[in-house]
Amino acid sequence: MVPRLLVSALAACLLGMAAPARAQIYVSRDAAGTLVLSDRPVDGAISSYAVRNSAVRTTRAVPAETGALYDEIIESAAATHGVRPELVRAVIQVESGFNPRARSHKGAMGLMQLMPQTAAGLGVENPWDPVQNIEGGVAYLGSLIREFGDEVLALAAYNAGPGAVNRYGQRVPPYRETREYVQKITRRTEAEPVAPSGRTVIYKVLEEVDGQPQWRLTDTRPTSGRYEVVR
Repeated sequence: MVPRLLVSALAACLLGMAAPARAQIYVSRDAAGTLVLSDRPVDGAISSYAVRNSAVRTTRAVPAETGALYDEIIESAAATHGVRPELVRAVIQVESGFNPRARSHKGAMGLMQLMPQTAAGLGVENPWDPVQNIEGGVAYLGSLIREFGDEVLALAAYNAGPGAVNRYGQRVPPYRETREYVQKITRRTEAEPVAPSGRTVIYKVLEEVDGQPQWRLTDTRPTSGRYEVVR
């Protein structure tokens, strides 16, 4: 059972069409286990709650094809900053559900949920613009991957902040939200990526051999360290 206060707080954080007074908020979970709130009846709803605050705002479901609208932007930003495009898509899906107007109760904005301070530091003038938001978010994610040398730690830092990862000895912080966040994204990227032509993706991996950095080629996606996609 989801507590009434939790549902009310989550509902108040979401953007969309304003709900009328005494609106019903329907609670369910999607296939990934993510809590879904709606102002319309949904199949398999866990429960529903009456919300007597006319300022409550809810989001509408985003059609699956909506994500395809940003493919070109994602591919370009991913190539520029050395981040796997499928990782970027997973981050956007978990962060905002591909809603460019999403805003969290903490003030995170847009597709990749950039905090105002982070956006400003990245030179993002308009976080609501999909191009600027994705470019800034991928640049930040890429910098975290290079800093920690590991996608999982980079994701943890993206959610909880680099300081939290460092405080816990460069491990995923023991925060439930952060651990669930990392798990949701990694589950979405577990399948081995395949090139558009149907060929297996080839990776160039940087390793240290006898104290010297060396590159090697592999068709298995590395789980950590520095690597590049060859084809």
